Amino acid sequence: MRTKAILASLFVLVVAVFAFRLGSPLPARAGREAGPTSVIVNSQFGGQIFGFDIDQNGTEGVLSEAQTLNGNGKILAAVETFDQATGQILSVVKKLESQDDFLTLGIVGNSVGLVEREHEKKGQIYVTKRIYEELSPLSSNKFTAKWKSGLVTEDIIMGVSRNQGAGGTFTNAILYFENSGDFNTLVFGTNFNTKKSGPHVTLTDPTFFFSNEPAVGYDYVTNQAVVAASDGAVGGPAPQIALVDLTAGTVTQFTGILGPPPYHQGSINGLAVDSEDGIAVTTTELDARVEFYNLKKQTGFAVTLPGDVGQLQSGTDVEYDPVNKLFFVAQSVSSTGPGSSIQVYDTKGNLIESLNGFNFSNSFNVIGTHIGLNPANRTGYVDGPSSGVTQLQQFTY
Repeated sequence: MRTKAILASLFVLVVAVFAFRLGSPLPARAGREAGPTSVIVNSQFGGQIFGFDIDQNGTEGVLSEAQTLNGNGKILAAVETFDQATGQILSVVKKLESQDDFLTLGIVGNSVGLVEREHEKKGQIYVTKRIYEELSPLSSNKFTAKWKSGLVTEDIIMGVSRNQGAGGTFTNAILYFENSGDFNTLVFGTNFNTKKSGPHVTLTDPTFFFSNEPAVGYDYVTNQAVVAASDGAVGGPAPQIALVDLTAGTVTQFTGILGPPPYHQGSINGLAVDSEDGIAVTTTELDARVEFYNLKKQTGFAVTLPGDVGQLQSGTDVEYDPVNKLFFVAQSVSSTGPGSSIQVYDTKGNLIESLNGFNFSNSFNVIGTHIGLNPANRTGYVDGPSSGVTQLQQFTY
């Protein structure tokens, strides 16, 4: 009996290894139901969470929080690390009581946490300096260096691709808005481990203007930034997809899928890239659809989120698991269960499963919903369930 059990275990292990090498999704861990768990991260001081991420090459996560202090016009702002397994805060990296605040931009490169500090001089009501702090590695639980971004104070980062080493590269695409001068939208690539950056490339099409909230992803096979945007108008034109060569600085652009009338697609809410298959996936606002684009052929198709959906149930953040080859779509108002859901798709647009029972409504979020994934153990974190945006919730898949 014991020999049979050992052989059965070995068989399961061999199947799992081959599945991993072939890139096919593995089944959920035995005895574990997919969906939200009871593991919750609470911000240390009860402030609203301004961005978070989890380390795909480690065991920790990082978040920023802030709250207004009564009576003195100051803000309590802090950066904290937490344990992915237990949700417990491990370290208060930095705590301030001033007019400054922090924003977690993500984990980039090889376990490098990237946090923006917005500094305001006393008595001022606008940012006078932007400082980009690194936790390298994240497990050091402290700021170890400042990122020399090449940006000026008026430049506002709109998106970071958050590549954590997929494909063996630690390059990330940085999308930013030039909030002065010509008010351009630009993108560039930077490697947070080698500290080398490429040219800053201007996106000249006004579709990518700051107010349209363009989304950015990174294709490590072609070393291209993928940027998607739409003017979001009811009955407006189809979205635009820009492919930016981060070495040569050249831009190739194509027109995306036009949603059904009368509303068409609305604004782009999220974007993620599967580099190995050359696929970009976006979510759109008015038509509540998910678009799958073949970046080489510059063609695509769309699927409607499951259930009886409308604009209120549109998808927001999109993330990709390159190990199990799955796309995750955040749905603040669920069409498959109570509260919020995460809809999981394969690379061909097939719905694999609906993870229900969350509460991560964007209604009161200054920073939109984010799905943080750890493909190695098929777990993740997402905002909620607190309506005060003071918590993160673990889930499995």
